Amino acid sequence: MFRQSAPCLFAIGAMLTLVGCRTHDFPDYPSNYREYAYVTNGGSNTVTVIDVVNVRQDRVIPVGSNPTGLAVNSKRNEVYVVNTGSNSVSVIDAEKKAVVSTIPVRQRPYFISVNAEGTRAYVANSASNNVSVIDLNKRREIAAIGVGEAPGMAVISPDGNSLVVSNRLGGSVSIVDAKLQKVRSVWSGCPGATDIAILPDSSKAFVACSGGHQVMALALARPQLAVSNPRPIQQDAFLTLLDVGKSPVSLTLKPDGGEIFAVNYDAGSISEIDTTTNEVGGAYLVGTHPVSGSISADNSTLYVSNFDADSLGVFSIDESELVGTARTGDGPDAMAFSKAGHLLFVVDARSGDVAVIRTLTHTLLTMLPAGSKPNDIVVKAFNVRARATL
Repeated sequence: MFRQSAPCLFAIGAMLTLVGCRTHDFPDYPSNYREYAYVTNGGSNTVTVIDVVNVRQDRVIPVGSNPTGLAVNSKRNEVYVVNTGSNSVSVIDAEKKAVVSTIPVRQRPYFISVNAEGTRAYVANSASNNVSVIDLNKRREIAAIGVGEAPGMAVISPDGNSLVVSNRLGGSVSIVDAKLQKVRSVWSGCPGATDIAILPDSSKAFVACSGGHQVMALALARPQLAVSNPRPIQQDAFLTLLDVGKSPVSLTLKPDGGEIFAVNYDAGSISEIDTTTNEVGGAYLVGTHPVSGSISADNSTLYVSNFDADSLGVFSIDESELVGTARTGDGPDAMAFSKAGHLLFVVDARSGDVAVIRTLTHTLLTMLPAGSKPNDIVVKAFNVRARATL
């Protein structure tokens, strides 16, 4: 077990030097606590499992062909892997550390979203223009909902009522009634529709239009508010198109829902969006070809992976400025925080490894091996239940 007094590693140039950690840098975990990061390796047909407690690789799990998207179940100890090449979803039991089921879906799936209750998963199938609805209790597809052309993402709202789908080639957004499993509305005018952010109260959705320089803002219908709200929103509504930087490829929502940061790949910048007023605030240069963002739980710091700068930009949200950079491997992309937030794991797509960043100092702690062409990462934490003894 990784204890508070254990030594830690951080990188200085190409050298790894052993140094002492201050006692508050790492949590003191109970003996039954487990926490793992899962990394899909598209070129290896595997998932690398990283032991977050001990900061080391735990094992490598074979899955389907060309694994891409990942999601965790908040209600059970399961992790879901989208296999783009084999048109399926692998179910990993986090306690057994093994694949326990494989669920067929449709053609060329990429991403997966799980509802808050942990009972349904939604997979956008880019080559069949539909979304698979998976019953996670029965571990099978129960419906396929037709949407637009080449859907890339299908994200379920926190209240479980609206499924927002970005149709990349169609340049449109489909909103599905998740209860009825039917398309409720379609909105065009979003070229290269990609990433989706939905507010914590499920009132609005924002979609990155990566083929241009805008973000689409939509109001989501919430007729279920009729008891408590005399004027519930009965229909979805178009709100506005927000001008950001060129090629917004991802949207990062603050945990409190107050702001979204659009990551603009070709502009090398981020754009700040006020989710209450639907207005763009400042725009800030962060690095070369930024692709992804992640915000600390206290809403104070945004980390941006600069794919062609082999670094993270560290942006202070309170001060509205770039306050530092952190070195990574080659081609940093997807990121995930440890549950305690003391570590940030960054997938390096080109060098096939994971950079572990200490968030206290914004420095590189160590590099861990992954597989070929790693692309996504999630973290799952849980307590192992005591086994009955005779």
